[in-house]
Amino acid sequence: MNMETFPIKFKDGELTLVSTVPYLMEALLIYKEIFRPKKIKYVWTDKRVFDELVKKVYDEQIREKTLEGISPRPEEETAYSVFSRTQALVFGLMLLTVVYGLYLNALKTLVITNLFIQILYVSFIGYKLFLSFFGEFDTSGENVKDEFKNLNNGELPFYTILVPVYKEKEVIQQLLRGLSKLDYPKDRMEILILLEEDDKETIESVEKTLKNPALKEYNFIPIVVPNYQPKTKPKACNYGLIFSRGKYLVIYDAEDIPEPNQLKLSVSAFKIFPEKYICFQAHLNYYNTSQNFLTKMFTLEYSYWFDYMLPGLSKFNLPIPLGGTSNHFRTEKLFELGGWDPYNTTEDADLGMRAYLNGYKIGVIDSTTYEEANSKIGNWIRQRSRWIKGYMQTWLVYMREPTKLIKNSGFKGFLSFNMLVGGTSFIFLVNPILWLIFIYWLITRTELIRPLFPPEVYYIALINLTLGNFLAIYLNLLPIFKRRLYTLLPYAFLNPVYWILHSIAAYKALWQLFTKPYYWEKTQHGLSKANNLEENLKLEENLQKA
Repeated sequence: MNMETFPIKFKDGELTLVSTVPYLMEALLIYKEIFRPKKIKYVWTDKRVFDELVKKVYDEQIREKTLEGISPRPEEETAYSVFSRTQALVFGLMLLTVVYGLYLNALKTLVITNLFIQILYVSFIGYKLFLSFFGEFDTSGENVKDEFKNLNNGELPFYTILVPVYKEKEVIQQLLRGLSKLDYPKDRMEILILLEEDDKETIESVEKTLKNPALKEYNFIPIVVPNYQPKTKPKACNYGLIFSRGKYLVIYDAEDIPEPNQLKLSVSAFKIFPEKYICFQAHLNYYNTSQNFLTKMFTLEYSYWFDYMLPGLSKFNLPIPLGGTSNHFRTEKLFELGGWDPYNTTEDADLGMRAYLNGYKIGVIDSTTYEEANSKIGNWIRQRSRWIKGYMQTWLVYMREPTKLIKNSGFKGFLSFNMLVGGTSFIFLVNPILWLIFIYWLITRTELIRPLFPPEVYYIALINLTLGNFLAIYLNLLPIFKRRLYTLLPYAFLNPVYWILHSIAAYKALWQLFTKPYYWEKTQHGLSKANNLEENLKLEENLQKA
């Protein structure tokens, strides 16, 4: 199907091929070898008709590919099973050990548990500080910009853009308008709008918007994904991947507005970096930053993550949990990896780890995609619980065989994966417990808590409470000065409030991990009251001039 040619009839020695391109030699040689025809007849059609024909003929096979992976892999390497038998046994034994320890000596068991949590806390903060320091001095983007200046439009490769959308009728016009502003030859890119079969309103909105004469010259191709479970973004992306033609491929979400130069910067990065670089992640940020408390905290969080953490991980060749959008791939290598895990609710983090274990590298490009930050608490918790649940799924998948993971990733990769993917979820879960203990002691000054903090635990806990919280706030201050977001300065000190929301989302994620592991919590878009895209772009331009 990627060859854009396939047979529809073979009778009396005559082979009829349907194709979107004239005389594709690779396909011709393959079908000659298979059918050995006396004569070949071609039927030409456009991409949309061709794709619909392929869907009708190969519907069952395509469904299998989207669920099993483009390159099938064992079930235990996906999130289809939440726990392996070994994991269920180990976690069960751990729980029994703790319960038995509480029965034999409750105080000693609680002290050991507390010590473990405090050590993990201080390690987690220290590791983030270490990566941030080196991420600040990453200069690889300068080489990409030099190559970007020398690009020849006539030599640019074909590019596929996948845009999975579901119940997004409110933002379709903005989406298509934003994608139409990409600075890339129109005849060298295709934009596949991945629609769900039961989402009639969005399908109608797309069809209506595409009638706009201003969009006619762009290669927008709606593809309707049949209604079968699981109904997740990665399944839709696998479906779209099967129909992709580009040498390179990128994912954009429904509310995304990428900077116009992003595709060209990606091509530049692929040209100057070795073949081992399978993917480049663009920065993500928000165009409704100033709307309310949530959007401001979201902006601080994302600015820190993409400006410091990801460059730090890339610098040391560590596993990178990809963002769910603006990942630019070598399409051929993406096929080799088998596409996305349709059962994982953070398919991006899973794919980043799978790429790492297969010897590939991921880089970061200095181009920003602007999104809509969640401005409502319920919507934010739904989205964040999905992300945290996906982190839990990803950790469980790759920790089914820890010794194999260490062997394939090396100790530094193993440690980084556990700190960022496993540790993040764990920290969110224990955070409220520790804060409640501290607040209870602060109010009552009770002696009941003192035995839980013998000297070896107390001093680590004190470091976490003072220096740890200071560093966590300090890390959020870094992007304020880098991006000149000075109006957000007071909000960096409100991080503890933001962490409470993370913990609520984490407990919801843990509940759903057992009750609804594949359920995709839908994020509602189109809630922004003010479009601050121009303001953010101006800040970016000022930063680049500085």
